[in-house]
Amino acid sequence: MDSTGEGSGGGKGEAAEAEGEGKRLDRLPEALVCTIMSKLDVGSICSVASTCRAFRASASHLFAFIPNFHLLEIALSIDLLRRLLPRNPYLRSLKLDCERLDDSAISLLSQPALQELYVHNCSDFTGKLLSQIASNCADLRCLYLGSVAEKRGRAIHISDLEDLLSRCKQLEALVLMFDVSLFFSHNFAPIWASASQKLECLEIGYVSSVMVTELLAPNLAPKSPNSLQPSILPGIQKLILSVDSITDIMVATISNGLLSLTHLDLRDAPFTEPTIVTDLTNSGLELVNQHGKLKHLSLIRSQQYLITYFRRVNDLGLLMMADKCANLESISLGGFCRVTDSGFKTILHSCSRLYKLKVCHGTHLTDLVFHDISATSLSLTHVSLRWCYLLTSHAIGNLVSNMQLKVLDLRECKSLGDEALKSIGTLPELKALRLDGMDISDFGLSSLRERVIKSLTSLSLRGCKRLTDRAITVLFKDTSNLELQELDLSNIPSLSDEGILSLARSRVPVSELRIRQCPLIGDASIMALASMQVDDDQRHGNCLRLLDLYNCGGITQLAYKWLKNPYFPRLRWLGIAGSVNRDIIDALARNRPFLRVTCHGEEIGPEHWDNVDGSYAQEFDEVDGIGGWLVGEGGFHLLSDDDDDDDDGNDMMLE
Repeated sequence: MDSTGEGSGGGKGEAAEAEGEGKRLDRLPEALVCTIMSKLDVGSICSVASTCRAFRASASHLFAFIPNFHLLEIALSIDLLRRLLPRNPYLRSLKLDCERLDDSAISLLSQPALQELYVHNCSDFTGKLLSQIASNCADLRCLYLGSVAEKRGRAIHISDLEDLLSRCKQLEALVLMFDVSLFFSHNFAPIWASASQKLECLEIGYVSSVMVTELLAPNLAPKSPNSLQPSILPGIQKLILSVDSITDIMVATISNGLLSLTHLDLRDAPFTEPTIVTDLTNSGLELVNQHGKLKHLSLIRSQQYLITYFRRVNDLGLLMMADKCANLESISLGGFCRVTDSGFKTILHSCSRLYKLKVCHGTHLTDLVFHDISATSLSLTHVSLRWCYLLTSHAIGNLVSNMQLKVLDLRECKSLGDEALKSIGTLPELKALRLDGMDISDFGLSSLRERVIKSLTSLSLRGCKRLTDRAITVLFKDTSNLELQELDLSNIPSLSDEGILSLARSRVPVSELRIRQCPLIGDASIMALASMQVDDDQRHGNCLRLLDLYNCGGITQLAYKWLKNPYFPRLRWLGIAGSVNRDIIDALARNRPFLRVTCHGEEIGPEHWDNVDGSYAQEFDEVDGIGGWLVGEGGFHLLSDDDDDDDDGNDMMLE
């Protein structure tokens, strides 16, 4: 009886104490609370707001004058957006995922004081988005528009773009991340004459090479046919374009017309084999960097639609280009199938300031390129050599003389094996390592354990067929204080539940885990990951924000119970098999409204391999705060009634 009474009294005491704390918080001056909360990001504000009514009221007022609102990890509905983003005369920067929004949200997005606006996944918007931004945001400096009007029935008129260019006279950076050729095939070039003279950065998701040439070609003065006027975009320093085909004419127009260009990134994906008129040749390469200011150069031929290369460029072309590009700091070359070691060595020996080197589909690139790299003054920090099949471990042994290497991408270099890992294992500062498709073994991975695994934040072993469950033990057993955030173990036939159990027991704090197309992965792996606890808050599966399980052969409907709340509380991306019952997916969506579920095999998540500094990671916890905010305001409930049944039993999985 005494015991029972004591417990009852204790419960009442705790309740009274909590009530007292709430009253004390209510007595804090709201101006003081708002001042403190204004130092936080959106997610942290929402987290604080979910703790008590006083903080919730302060947060509601704060959102009316907060200067930055960044929420890219989830897609808000129009109702939620109205609650979180009222009219705000002090809002300077807004970044949103607009997947669930349409034109009805334009008034909320185009706030007058904005200087920076990033809106992604705007497929359900029309060109009205551009014209309203032009009308309302006169002080805009940076604008990113992603996937505008990509849904069927949506359109952008040339007048919408003209309004944007003519009215936003302070624009310094403009990103049109959609196919502009669908909407602006006629009269595209003339409207840019009214664009901001302060425009320094221009990126276009897709545009034809003819449109680029018309846009950037110097105009003939009407009274003096032989005199040339400068480009209509004289201040451009950074130009990033995806086109149908990179041509000599386009390269010449860019190089001659843009006097201040320091960053040039061109990528094409031809539908048909280019002719000599529609292709890049040695003559075009010779014209690169006419004004000598270029520091970053990328020329990539994608094989997205057709297996094709820059067949009209050889070593001579790179030799002529290198003569004018001695100040390059980074270079990316893709699809130069006729360039040999001599051409690539010319770049390495001519560009003494080079720190970033990327070559993909270097079909004639061999070990000789790096034979005497230690004799140069190069300090390479980023190296990518994808699909360079002739490279062997000797090349890697010479390459690692650059002890400052932070990013090393050797995907599909199939002649590399365990010997290469011994050399890589000596790098003390390596952050990102991609070994997809290499001929490596479990034993070979032990070379990474002593030094490299402690510094890595990203590791990909996708498609390394010889690896087994033992690879997980070799890398992670008895390790601590690891920084690893992203791990890709996809397409490893021998990886099974035992390997994932070892990973969970090791408490590796990965936030992105890809184990797609592993036929031996089953329900036990999901249960183990759901049980994994790696930090002090002791929430189940608390680190994972991305989990790709596409086409894992042993997963049944039973596993989907472990994907509901309260497990994996930070999960934002989930890849599953397309054969899953639609009712299961719908139930999961109701239980986790902010979770993005894909079931058609597409790659999921952020573009993490090109962003190894972790700069995007700060935004992940925002979603947890949003969930608490909504529950606190009486919104939908994020927990299901049946989610707690096996909570205690689940803790036994890792014992």
